[in-house]
Amino acid sequence: MRSPETPALSPRDIVGSGLCIGCGGCAAGAKPAGATMEWDRYGQLKPTGPESWYRQRTPEFARLCPFSPAARDEDSIAIALYPEARVVDSRIGRFEEAYVGAVSEQDFRTAGSSGGMVTWIAAELLRRGLVDGVAHVAPAADRAAEGRFFGYRISRSQADVRAGAKSRYYPIELSAVLDEIRAVPGRYAVVGVPCFIKSVNLQRAEDEILRERITHTLGLFCGHMKSARFVESFAWQLDVPFDAVKAVEYRMKNADRPANWYTAHLTLQDDRTVWQDWWHLVDGDWGAGYFQNSACNFCDDVVAETADISFGDAWVEPYSSDGRGTNVVVVRAPELHAIVEEAIAGGRLALETVDAEFIVGTQAAGFRQRREGLAWRLAHRRRGTRPRKRVPPAAAGLPPRRKLIYWMRARISAWSHRIFFLAREIERPSLYIRWGRATLALYQGLTYSRGRIGAAIDRIERKLTSSGER
Repeated sequence: MRSPETPALSPRDIVGSGLCIGCGGCAAGAKPAGATMEWDRYGQLKPTGPESWYRQRTPEFARLCPFSPAARDEDSIAIALYPEARVVDSRIGRFEEAYVGAVSEQDFRTAGSSGGMVTWIAAELLRRGLVDGVAHVAPAADRAAEGRFFGYRISRSQADVRAGAKSRYYPIELSAVLDEIRAVPGRYAVVGVPCFIKSVNLQRAEDEILRERITHTLGLFCGHMKSARFVESFAWQLDVPFDAVKAVEYRMKNADRPANWYTAHLTLQDDRTVWQDWWHLVDGDWGAGYFQNSACNFCDDVVAETADISFGDAWVEPYSSDGRGTNVVVVRAPELHAIVEEAIAGGRLALETVDAEFIVGTQAAGFRQRREGLAWRLAHRRRGTRPRKRVPPAAAGLPPRRKLIYWMRARISAWSHRIFFLAREIERPSLYIRWGRATLALYQGLTYSRGRIGAAIDRIERKLTSSGER
């Protein structure tokens, strides 16, 4: 008799419950013949394939999907990977050391969106001969032919790794690179956001070839995943035809401006460029959750706790005002800890040690969303497969304003897909732009007390507080 702790689930169950992140782990390998990852109508990648596979409930699939309630959680995976970790923290996991700073050699820092550390570590693994290839996200060689702006590829030289630097807020999936790793002997590093690294680790646990060949994992701190429609929204708001867009940069670096002043930058087919600062875009407030993947509402890993080393932006002063970009780094694997310490001693890396509190402080909004906000969302979960998270459901004790913020983020993340789809179908971009502008004003009024909406909410809160009703 099957244990209730390891239920049988199908890809259809996860997709239908809004828990599919589109990682592609289930579409990799020889077993799901005909399984692929395809775009849905909202610009998200989802598994498709024969009905006999897509609807078939199996314990194997349930163990491999990173958002499955039957899959091992991040704590369980990390304990097995890093049993002798020097520090254990409930928020950032098990680790050897944490740092803040940047790469000081060559132009790694200038070429990256932050302090250059992700690309430096990947290139250093290749330089030392510790890996033969790095699976990472890079711009598509031909956007029109490939049907996407970015995708995973395996780079086997430092130059190719460095060509893939910078942030990509775009759907990507792992199936092709996992199949290549299975097919081509060698040692590989994989770079990814928390749920993708978790997916890789779940695959490694079940597949001896992947366990042997994927020797290093490099994690990226993550706020949430965007759909492909985010780029189209840039084009609409910059008044250029989407078909004319050749390339996109989400974060153009400028050393003379604060690092957190994001700029969306589009290169057109005729090589002209157009750009706009995010704060002028109707969906440019990251925390509001426009175009967010629904699975991100049920993630409790901010810092890639199952990666050998993970990287984020130092979103605290004085670092967030430094336009050159600054990383925070959490090292879990002793081998990588030794490499980092050696590079610091040699002047190749300009890093200072910090504690867990500092790391959490740089991602404070993300942790509120993935702890307090997740507890609220779990308490209100009603449909489909119920996620099993390390955060228990809890709805009581939150101030009314915080409840409204979490409720509105969930509504924005769901309805931005639908409104954009409708505007796209009827060829009326203004429908989405007006909706986005209105919802952004309401959200920022709730969150930051901005404008007339924020002032009205403040007045209501003061009245509730003075009457003892809060």
